[in-house]
Amino acid sequence: MKTGGQLVVEALVANGVRRISCVPGESYLAVLDALHDTDIDVIVCRQEGGAAMMADCWGRLTGEPGVCMVTRGPGATNASAGLHVARQDSIPMILFVGQVQRDAREREAFQEIEYRRAFTEVAKWVGEIDDPARIPEFVTRAFAVATSGRPGPVVLTLPEDMLTDSTEATLARAYQPVESHPGRSQIARFEELLATAKRPIAILGGTRWSAESVAEFQRFAERWRLPVGCSFRRQMLFDHLNPVYAGDVGIGINPALAKEIKEADLVLLVGGRFSEMPSSGYTLLDVPYPRQTLVHVHPDPAELGRVYRPDLAIAACPRDFVAALGNVRPAGEPAWSARTAAMHESYLKWSTPPEKGPGDVQMGPIMNWIEANTAPDTIFTNGAGNYATWLHRFHRFRRYGTQAAPASGSMGYGLPAAVAAKQLHPEREVVCFAGDGCFLMHGQEFATAIRYQLPIIVLVINNGIYGTIRMHQEREYPGRVSATDLTNPDFAALARAYGGHGETVVRTEEFADAFLRARASGKPAIVEIKLDPEAITPTRTLTEIRNG
Repeated sequence: MKTGGQLVVEALVANGVRRISCVPGESYLAVLDALHDTDIDVIVCRQEGGAAMMADCWGRLTGEPGVCMVTRGPGATNASAGLHVARQDSIPMILFVGQVQRDAREREAFQEIEYRRAFTEVAKWVGEIDDPARIPEFVTRAFAVATSGRPGPVVLTLPEDMLTDSTEATLARAYQPVESHPGRSQIARFEELLATAKRPIAILGGTRWSAESVAEFQRFAERWRLPVGCSFRRQMLFDHLNPVYAGDVGIGINPALAKEIKEADLVLLVGGRFSEMPSSGYTLLDVPYPRQTLVHVHPDPAELGRVYRPDLAIAACPRDFVAALGNVRPAGEPAWSARTAAMHESYLKWSTPPEKGPGDVQMGPIMNWIEANTAPDTIFTNGAGNYATWLHRFHRFRRYGTQAAPASGSMGYGLPAAVAAKQLHPEREVVCFAGDGCFLMHGQEFATAIRYQLPIIVLVINNGIYGTIRMHQEREYPGRVSATDLTNPDFAALARAYGGHGETVVRTEEFADAFLRARASGKPAIVEIKLDPEAITPTRTLTEIRNG
């Protein structure tokens, strides 16, 4: 006989869970008690949204479901921010939510929510376990659903009294991943389309990649001299200094690259949905019938033809598609080799930061220093805001597993992601980019970094405004500032108050020493960079945007 709480933890162990993030609650005390007797690391967070984003980052960097536990009502709704990130970004994640006792349901009991109605839009599946004997069934199904097809988050709710009931139950077993493979005829047809193309391009995105599949696709692209772009916030899927790399297909795309995609005669989409941001508002490919010949590879058949009608649809995860390309080889030097070289040169020029800008702090030289003084395996995280342009446009990603950023554009993601990344890879440096507004969305998770002695470095780029919104405001309603100014703490002093290391940079030349001191401190660190609000983008000032 085992309690429901013990059965939940037993199922987690059977499915290979090594770490969970949580904010504790009385609704699932029986699970917390059972965790006491296991080797699963329990990371105690300060807000449920941060806990859920940590679980997302774990799933993003490992391909295994990240696991998060929260209490009912406000705990669950706080966590919904992380659910939304995982859903839009196709990240495997499981959120366990404590629920009111079974005999109190449908009475609007204390903190009660009906989670199927609340979370169906942001989860692949929402289930509630009424019978503790069915816990192994539900938990194993949750892992399978989260990882199969298009990955995503699953929500399982746990009534408080169910967790304390005792029962006999089947021993939980590990889930088996469901894989989809390309057919031989599909690979043959793709080879034919590629061999007869004149202006092809590949765009990589989505999840269900691995370091091995990324390397194998790189070898394939090199053989064919095939230009390769990476979808929005998926830059770690290709080495940016490889001579066939064409650039980031995301917000603020290089106009030359956008032109090449529009004029391509063959577009290969691998892994991603090519949604609003990477498609430049659905303008790079026509909906529903692209002008270009479209080959779309995606692990979920429901996504193939959902927006774009492909000429060749291949239901396969990126790993299996790439594995099938080993014998797809060109007959000779591809006719587009010179075009590919020109696209890479255009990328190098586009990704070279400007040296000058308004104010005493110049982000261009700072980015150049970061490029020269961080290792290729450094993990970079960020949330959302104009500040992220400096990282996404000017950092040249070299390796898989070095980026954690929300394609959903969720603010506050960078800090909890950095905490999770450092827990996963303590031997690697982790650098978080955050705006002042973005940081304070989940800034309390700096305390989590302190508690677990995780020496992340957080660059808080402080311009005193919600920069992206101010940019749009000045363009649409010039001179009519409303609700976009911020009052901030001394971020360096805040770091020290938590027990970390703090630095403030008010001139460009101060940054290098400040970063090196933060690194040498061995503590979680915040380096506050005081950026002039006029430096709203790398190439335009607020005044220029206001004046049209």
